[in-house]
Amino acid sequence: MSVVSAELVEAVRVRLSRAGAPPTAAQVAAALRAERAVLGDAEVLAIARTLRADLIGAGPLEGLLASPGVTDVLVNGPGEVWVDDGQGLRRTGVTFPGDDDVRRLAQRLAAAAGRRLDDACPYVDARLAGGVRLHAVLPPIAPEGTCLSLRLPPRRTFTMEELVHGPGAAVLRAIMAARLAFLVTGGTGTGKTTMLSAMLSLADPGERLLLVEDSAELRPRHPHVVRLEARPPNLEGAGGVGLRDLVRQALRMRPDRLVVGEVRGSEVVDLLAALNTGHEGGCGTLHANNATDVPARLEALACAAGLSREAVHSQIAAALDVVVHLVRGPAGGPRRVAEICLLERETSGLVIALPALRFAPGGGMIPGPSFEALRARFPSPLEGGAAWSP
Repeated sequence: MSVVSAELVEAVRVRLSRAGAPPTAAQVAAALRAERAVLGDAEVLAIARTLRADLIGAGPLEGLLASPGVTDVLVNGPGEVWVDDGQGLRRTGVTFPGDDDVRRLAQRLAAAAGRRLDDACPYVDARLAGGVRLHAVLPPIAPEGTCLSLRLPPRRTFTMEELVHGPGAAVLRAIMAARLAFLVTGGTGTGKTTMLSAMLSLADPGERLLLVEDSAELRPRHPHVVRLEARPPNLEGAGGVGLRDLVRQALRMRPDRLVVGEVRGSEVVDLLAALNTGHEGGCGTLHANNATDVPARLEALACAAGLSREAVHSQIAAALDVVVHLVRGPAGGPRRVAEICLLERETSGLVIALPALRFAPGGGMIPGPSFEALRARFPSPLEGGAAWSP
């Protein structure tokens, strides 16, 4: 295939933009004829793909977003593009001609999501078509150049056995079967959403799952799933619908399991209240560096929403049973379940996360102080119990 000059591609781009025509192969061929350029079918299709990525896609990032295994694409100005493909962050050879090109791409993606990104509003957090999460920051807030972060939704739902090897999978299955209320916790990029999707896939097919999310990311394999997704305010600052509103609406929709994709604000109050009113098996994810930090994280969120410390811990003790904590190995290593804890109330009235099982990096399980208390909550012996009992 002959080399197509950048000047010709730009001329076609300008002609299509003025005509308001989509970058289809037919429109590109017509624009090339108008430019008196004679090219073969392969060149026409190549230009059409380039323009489609530039005008309605992700430009130079299109190929990275389509790469198998990529979960994050990060742009730190025009000369640095990084990806995370499950093996940690690595720098790619993709670059932009200049910061204006990164800025135009960020603004176009924001506009496609119905959001504003300019000097008056120099940052945006939005969801694109297909579930990709967009975050962008413009200079001078980002002095080194426009920063763009794209997080891709999971391309498929993993089975429990793919995520947790050996008898640990039986424990997580038992948590679902016993309809215990739980949180999947961990730091950024530890696979909380992936794990929660896998666990929800184990729910009884007769149950009705109500998923409340800021951005639709959970993908359980289940026949009865109802999704509610938050909506940001419009350019005038009106029309926003937050997670707290959605949790309240979900309670009126006969949920068998109420799921909050990510607990990070005042919605924790309504979730705890809901789990205290007969909604067993509710769950969600929560950012936490350690499982022992979970009560403090919930306390901070709920107190900020107006509950007293004593009321928060009373609600936690009655509403939540288990914490499933995930970690990621050094330098972007593999994600894994690190421990399972029971939430128990001390004589002081405060709730603590007491380890029931710890998982060694090699796959072995180590019982903790609340191991027997966890096993007692399961209605029947675990599958393969003799193999994993300490």
